[in-house]
Amino acid sequence: MTSAITVGPQGQKAALAMSTIAFTVCFAAWTIFAIIGIQIRQDLGLSETQFGLLVGTPILTGSLIRVALGIWTDRYGGRVVFVGTMLAAAVATFLLTYATTYPQMLLAALGVGIAGGSFAVGVAYVSRWYPAEKQGTALGIFGAGNVGSAVTKFFAPLVLVAFGWHAVAEIWAAALVVMAIVFWFTTKDDPVLVERRRSGERPKSTWMELEPLKNIQVWRFSLYYFFVFGAFVALALWLPQYLIKVYGVDIRLAGIVAAFFSVPASLFRAYGGHLSDVYGARRVMYWTFLVSVATTFILSYPPTDYVVHGVNGPIAFHAELSVVGFTVAVFILGFFMALGKAAVFKHIPVYYPKNVGSVGGLVGMIGGLGGFILPIVFGLLLDLTGLWTSCFMLLFLIAAGSLVWMHLAVRHMEQEASQETIEALPPFPEMQGMATPARRPARESASVLTDWRPEDRTFWQEKGRKIASRNLWLSIPALLLSFAVWQVWSVVVAKLPLVGFTFTTDQLFWLAALPGLSGATLRIFYSFMVPIFGGRLWTTLTTWSLIIPALGIGYAVQNPDTPYFILLVLALLCGFGGGNFASSMANISFFYPKAEKGNALALNAGLGNLGVSVVQFVVPLVITAGMFGGEPAMVAAIATAAEAPLWLQNAGFFFVPFIVIAAFANWFGMNDIASAKASFTEQAVIFQRKHNWIMCWLYTGTFGSFIGYSAGFPLLSKTLFPDVNALQFAFLGPLVGALSRSATGWLADKYGGARVTLWVFMLMMAGVCGVLYFIGIKEQPHAFWGFFASFLVLFFAAGVGNASTFQMIPAIMGKEMGRLMPQATPEARRLQAEKESAAITGFTSAIAAFGAFFIPKGYGSSIALTGGPEAALWAFLIFYVTCVLITWAVYARKGGLLHDIERGRGRPAAANA
Repeated sequence: MTSAITVGPQGQKAALAMSTIAFTVCFAAWTIFAIIGIQIRQDLGLSETQFGLLVGTPILTGSLIRVALGIWTDRYGGRVVFVGTMLAAAVATFLLTYATTYPQMLLAALGVGIAGGSFAVGVAYVSRWYPAEKQGTALGIFGAGNVGSAVTKFFAPLVLVAFGWHAVAEIWAAALVVMAIVFWFTTKDDPVLVERRRSGERPKSTWMELEPLKNIQVWRFSLYYFFVFGAFVALALWLPQYLIKVYGVDIRLAGIVAAFFSVPASLFRAYGGHLSDVYGARRVMYWTFLVSVATTFILSYPPTDYVVHGVNGPIAFHAELSVVGFTVAVFILGFFMALGKAAVFKHIPVYYPKNVGSVGGLVGMIGGLGGFILPIVFGLLLDLTGLWTSCFMLLFLIAAGSLVWMHLAVRHMEQEASQETIEALPPFPEMQGMATPARRPARESASVLTDWRPEDRTFWQEKGRKIASRNLWLSIPALLLSFAVWQVWSVVVAKLPLVGFTFTTDQLFWLAALPGLSGATLRIFYSFMVPIFGGRLWTTLTTWSLIIPALGIGYAVQNPDTPYFILLVLALLCGFGGGNFASSMANISFFYPKAEKGNALALNAGLGNLGVSVVQFVVPLVITAGMFGGEPAMVAAIATAAEAPLWLQNAGFFFVPFIVIAAFANWFGMNDIASAKASFTEQAVIFQRKHNWIMCWLYTGTFGSFIGYSAGFPLLSKTLFPDVNALQFAFLGPLVGALSRSATGWLADKYGGARVTLWVFMLMMAGVCGVLYFIGIKEQPHAFWGFFASFLVLFFAAGVGNASTFQMIPAIMGKEMGRLMPQATPEARRLQAEKESAAITGFTSAIAAFGAFFIPKGYGSSIALTGGPEAALWAFLIFYVTCVLITWAVYARKGGLLHDIERGRGRPAAANA
């Protein structure tokens, strides 16, 4: 940053002032839906969830684009990128006035969101003009452009009432164009860019820009910003309608009161930068989270009536925040959020002076995603709980979690700094000065494999295969139970009305969908746990964790008065089973050589996937017998008018003894591999590997399809063919998919994963075409059987593809290590390939698992918007076409990464050792 010190104060002031004004205008446009969205909702009759999605869509674009814009700013300079960003946002904002339907509104809102990406541009541009000791204040002043939200709150309601929401969009678009022109003619290129041009230095590559993102510290900063900025944006969008609905104020007063939150959360950001420069960013962050925890706790308390039975009779009183109290509370929350936003970005140019764009872009992106995700979650929580204060309950949990993580990280850092001194001390003070006895090395544990060479054929044949097989066959039952617990909730939910629970269809849908969401999300974290904790310990712990939802279900379903909130929590806890898949696959991948990984992973995953069929076949049987005691519910029998007993609690209790047995077997029978240890930072390198993201796409096409079709087929069949009892055949699809995965892993090992995957996606395209054809003639006799057969083709192909895509991952990384680590020894390359393959295997499974939610939701959205599921199926078909093209172009074609390997040429030496 020496170049920034030598520039004159005139250039610094101009860059900072114009960037702050430009960011203010961009932020005003970015949050425009907070006001005009209320009118649009009335015009289109949107639900709370639809409104939350509309308001949050611009935030999504503005968040996701920040990393790219930050990198472009580092490479090409902030002046040109800032102007281009404003002009693009202006065009999208103006075109918004031509949208007339909800899908058109969502599409236009994506374009409006470009304005939010300006934050990453401004941070990188402004930081280059100032030395490190002044960057906190400078970036705090720039960040005060968040006040653009308040500008929209103040003026947009007046324009809307006078001229309509179209005028608001047109005026805001014009302001962006004018600001872009003014910015271009009043600013100069930053000194770093000027110096680079003078010296002829080439900018760093994109991958080098992303290098710092592997540090967990960056992701911790991102969580902080998720709260201080993401929650700020979410509340800025949510508060107007909150005030209208809770306190009954009109839209103009709601905008003014909401501004009491937006103004301090923006203007005082500059003061937060000053405090961070003077007192330190850590201290500011502590105060931010401490006050935020207290404030959100007060705001989350719902209106409550209390009755105390005193000696002179009942004493009743009412607890509720008034409009004035609410305004004061959100003012305080906004003030400390402003300080926190400045404190977070104080760190970035200090720790990452050469990567401000990429690091600031990532932190800004995560924060911005909070502004997209949180309004949607606010709407969902409102729909599910009926409490307007539920949004502040969620913010309380996020603030408390951030505070705890920050404190633990600080304590760990302090302990690490003095660890050597502490270790040198004797166990008791009286022993100081005495001779230190020699330490004997601890005896090696039989459960830890310190010598593991699966690519050595002699070692593999004499010792390795037996150990690997034992770990595999202990892993499979645990994974089968994980899938069973993950999917058992879908069976239980269908039976809840029979045993006396009175929930709406929408409430039942969310109960059924939440395990898919939580399971997929947990997979992201579970992907990295095996190298950190060891496969034996982690598999044992995750197997034990299945007892929590199993016992919880058994007790909760016995009482129809169990609160809905408890059932929501149980639905989320069932996601433990879904998360286990990622760590199980990562663990098994360490045990096998490349030549046998495909079949081993196919057996583990395929037989584990059988848990879906097992639960759909077994649970309907066990709930008809009183094997665990307890009172049954009397329900109407299907065949007769008489009532029959139903022990729904058995759906959870049945799996408990098997979970206990599997957990003990994992602990006493499995092994850890010493060379498989790695920290999160070491594994996070996969986020820089392009093949990680490509395989996420392809595995979503295979496993995402399998789990999504498993969840959506029964309901889709019932909707399209109401006269057919399709539920009795529902287990066959997952069964075919699971068996095809476990039985065809050898195909990928023999012919190559890329070639098999290519044909898999072609077969899946044919399956979707068959489904579309038979839906078109669904009124014809036997159309259901053609429809069912087409889905069996999809399940079969998805199962084969699940095995072949996982076989590709170690082959890809084995080939890539020769390029990435040319100076390393073959053994070092093998170990690194093993670690990255395991992490990629887990991470891709995490991303693909979201298919459990999005495919059924795609059916529902397609039916709601078009009257049939065809639109969703056409989207799936197009997706499979992209998978075919990617697989062929990147891996299977002549010249592709795996072409020579799969045809016996260019096979890595380690594989033939």
